[in-house]
Formats: sequence, C-alpha cells, structure tokens
Amino acid sequence: MNPRILVIAHNHPDLHPGGTEIFAHDLFGAYKRAGCEALFVGATNDIHRTRRPGTSFQAANDAGDEILFWAGHFDRFNMSQTDLYAVAPDFAELLENFRPDIVHIHHLVLFGIELPMLIRRVLPDCKIVMTLHDYYAICPNDGLMIHRETRQRYLQADKIGNKCGLEGIAPDRFAMRAINIRNHLCAVDLFLSPSAFLRDRYIDWGIDARRIEVMHNGRPKVVSPAPKRDNLGGMPNVFGYFGNLNPWKGADILLESCKSLIADGFDFELRIHGAAPFQTAAFNERIDRLFDETRSHVVRVGSYDRSEIPDLMAAVDWVVAPSIWWENAPLVIQEAFQHGRPVITSGIGGMAEMVRDGQDGLHVRPDDPGELARVMRDCATNPKLWKKLAGNVRPPADIEDVAQNHLSRFRNLIRPDFVAA
Repeated sequence: MNPRILVIAHNHPDLHPGGTEIFAHDLFGAYKRAGCEALFVGATNDIHRTRRPGTSFQAANDAGDEILFWAGHFDRFNMSQTDLYAVAPDFAELLENFRPDIVHIHHLVLFGIELPMLIRRVLPDCKIVMTLHDYYAICPNDGLMIHRETRQRYLQADKIGNKCGLEGIAPDRFAMRAINIRNHLCAVDLFLSPSAFLRDRYIDWGIDARRIEVMHNGRPKVVSPAPKRDNLGGMPNVFGYFGNLNPWKGADILLESCKSLIADGFDFELRIHGAAPFQTAAFNERIDRLFDETRSHVVRVGSYDRSEIPDLMAAVDWVVAPSIWWENAPLVIQEAFQHGRPVITSGIGGMAEMVRDGQDGLHVRPDDPGELARVMRDCATNPKLWKKLAGNVRPPADIEDVAQNHLSRFRNLIRPDFVAA
C-alpha cells in the first residue's frame, strides 16, 4: 500500500510562487499521481490572506486537498509560533482527522519550530521527513548566511557568532536560538537535502550525518522545450535573468556588469524577468537607477507567470543566475536546463553543484561585476562555446521519478517490508 502523506510548506505557489513552494506543490501532485492520498497545507499570513475569525484554515483554491493555515503570529528570529494557544489545538485536530503515515515538511516558517514536536505528540507512530531548502534554521537573517551590510558570506553561524549583521541582539541569544531549534528538530526522523553543500552546512551546525541524505529536486517534464533563438546576427548575445529582484539574487551586480559593457560599446541584450516585492526604498531606488542607466541594452520585462517560461526562454541564449549567497538548488537553473539554455552562475553553494563549469555553463566569482562582464563578453562573441555548453545541458530529473525516490525512502522509513500496492 501507499503511505498517506501530509505535505507542509510555508506558503502556497498560488500566493507566493517561490522555488520551495513550487517544488513542494509539484511533488505533492506527483505523490497523488503515484496513488497516494495526500493533503497539502501551506501557511500564510495577512500579507497574502486576511484572517477569517473562527478557523485557522482556509481553502487555497477549488481543490479539496489543498488548504491554507493562517499563522500570522510568528517570531522570525527564534522561528517560533507565538500563538500556540490558538495554533496547536487546530493543527492537532487536523493531524488526528487526516492521520498521515508521513508528514513531509518543506519549511517551518510561520508554522514554527514547535510543529515537529506537536506532530510527534499527537501521532507517535507517524514518520516526520523534512526537506531542508535553505539555511533558515542556522541563520536568523532569513537563512541567508550573509552579513546584511558587508555582504560577507559565512559558513557556521553559531560557531562564529553574529555574522549576519542583526543589531541589538546579545550573543547568548544566538546560542540559545541554535540550541532550541536543534532540540525541536530531534523529532524529525529524516532530513533530505537537495545539495551536498547544504547537507554539509547542517552537519557542521549539529545535525547527525546519519539523519540527513541528499535527494535532488526535480521538475515536471517539458513536452516542447523552447527552440533555439533565431539570432539573425549570428551571435548568442541575449542574456536572461529570471526571479525576484533583491539584494541577494545579484540583479544589481548583473546590471553593473551591463553598464561597463555598454560603456565599451558592446553589442548585447539583457532581459530581466521578475519584480522586486517587499524590498527597501533604498534597494528599489538603486535598481531603478541601474535600469535607467542601462535601458539602451536592458529590457525590464517584469513579473511573469510560470506558463510563460517557454516563450520567455525562447527569446534568450543564456540564463544568468548571479546570486551572492549560498543558493541551494535554484529553480531558475532547472528551468534553464529544461529549455536547453546554458547558465552563467556564481560558483558557490548548490549553484556550483548544479552547473558544471565549462560543460553546461560557466562559474563566476560572486559579487564581482567586472568578472561577470568579462564572461558575458566571451559568451556573446563565441557561438562555438554556446553550442558546446548547450549541447551538454541535461534536463533536470522528472518530478515523477523524484516522487518515486521519495516514496521508496518513505516506505523503508515506515518499515523495511512496507510494500506498495
């Protein structure tokens, strides 16, 4: 028989189409197609949905097996749910009614670090699996492991101290935060990591290596990959950026690179896909200024829907992912590879694992506009390089196969003789 699975994510892709939410929801759909009874629960707050008195749950859409859990009281520094009096009884009732064999957690933001212990208390025999999509448990600066002001990256938050630039927080609070989160995570039976780099960071932080395994993400198979761009000039000189604009994704670094290329009279085009939601006024002013200074060669496409990706990919030769933080498994790289586009990316974190330097893409130093400009120039003037790298691109794993890998591990976790129907 197949396990009954409760999928937990910190939002729903209909409300916030981030990489974690999209993968969690795609995997949920694949579980169902594999014959599993599954329920998707995405947490939300008043940024996306207003609270409805009398219930913690709301319908996410017309589907009967996708719901939202309103969790508007959350301590981000401690990853703690501050309204347990209201949250715990309602979620306990959900657990008792659905009675999953597996709870697959993709994030604990909004739910709170207390959730695994609650699951363990209500359903002692249920197995808890948590996919670690970022470093939120390790780093209180939104899991970025980067200093807010200096942009310096670090690897071991609790061993080095406050390296993220949060002000007014005593050192002992960072230590107590780490201890508390690790204690609550003891209730998790198995951790999954989409990259070896992220796995190593959690092992360094204190998770037993025997409890965390690498399992790569996947994407729904693309029936018709985007065709090669019809570049009449003969040069692969159109670059694409996909994703939100924020200080850590490197869009500002990319635009700075374009400034120098424009100053040199270089022929190219950059298409920026994505908006800048929830950013500071200072960042938005900087981005707006850079767009204004590069508008002769940069197209600000703006927000886009997932269904538009094939057409948007068809208009570019290269995808640039210039993040300056330790990205784990960026969705944009998988999307680029689905459509045969080589990727120029920062050679750090999970990005360096996903893109094989010199084979299906190129690595650059993060936060270095000069080097990025040099690499873009080389790429845009070398059709043979594009052909070589594009020819080596491998599509990401099919989400159906990834689901089967998860289910095989789940069955073994429940009991070694757990046999699928």
